[in-house]
Amino acid sequence: MESLNPEVIDELRHSRATRERKLAVCSGGAHLSAADRAEVLAVLAHDSDEMVATRAQEAIISISPEAFVEAVKRPEAIPAVFIYASKNLADKPGIGEALVQNKNCPASLLVPVVQHLSALGIQSLLEDLSRVSDSLALASALEHSSSVTADQKNLLHELHGNTIDEAALAEAAAEAEPDVQRRQTLLQQIGKMTVAQRVQFAIKGGSEARRTLIRDTNKVVQRAVLQSPRLTDQEVEAFASMPNLTDEILRLIAANRVFRKNYTVVRNLINNPKLPLDVSLHLLPMINIVDLKKLTMNKNVPETLRTSAVKLQKQRAETKK
Repeated sequence: MESLNPEVIDELRHSRATRERKLAVCSGGAHLSAADRAEVLAVLAHDSDEMVATRAQEAIISISPEAFVEAVKRPEAIPAVFIYASKNLADKPGIGEALVQNKNCPASLLVPVVQHLSALGIQSLLEDLSRVSDSLALASALEHSSSVTADQKNLLHELHGNTIDEAALAEAAAEAEPDVQRRQTLLQQIGKMTVAQRVQFAIKGGSEARRTLIRDTNKVVQRAVLQSPRLTDQEVEAFASMPNLTDEILRLIAANRVFRKNYTVVRNLINNPKLPLDVSLHLLPMINIVDLKKLTMNKNVPETLRTSAVKLQKQRAETKK
């Protein structure tokens, strides 16, 4: 059996190999891993050479779903493998979760697998607001899934909404963008957007958009800001200190392990009078001695938190003795 080097495999993955090699793969006459063969056959099943395409379509049926799960999970997986798995293997164990986990899989190809996703898979997908907001068909499929919770359905309903609090956004924009002309342009741009479009803008837009949309009245839009890959540490630090954000957003910031690695974020959160007390008490042990002392004198935070800070301060002092 012929052993193929990476260059030849890449040629097969992009249908550039010779007819003989393509037919060899279809007949099992080439040494490929199960995942490689699954991916190559998904490509060859649509080859312009009718014989190659027919042979590939016959051969691909014998490939195990497990091989496709492995192929789908690869960061470099090509569109053909997503398409085949979505169209033909949606009900097979692990396929739906693998497609959800690979961020390169288009939202449209996730629609057929939604009904087969576990509760964990549904949650994982809903945490990726970029894809959910990019496809109304996907959002609709999620709403009709038996695995979706009441809270998740509410989130999806908000995605379909179109309400916007212009006064609140204008106030937020004034703080985010000092230039009047640019601020007006930003507000006009946001004012014409649907919720789904604001979600996309929150994820892909600039810092001014994020600092404005973090105070959008729609919770889905607020969440999308925190999912932006362009979000900076300085922005999160600023959000953590804002008393006009919703409890939910402050909870999300506090629950994010990456955000909590930034001490300034933790310090700003615990001094934020809007942060729910249960979250503040959980963060309290993370505060250093200097900031703990300041917290005991902060009249803006709940009395229970100040009292707990005093107790912790005494405990640390006694431990040092």
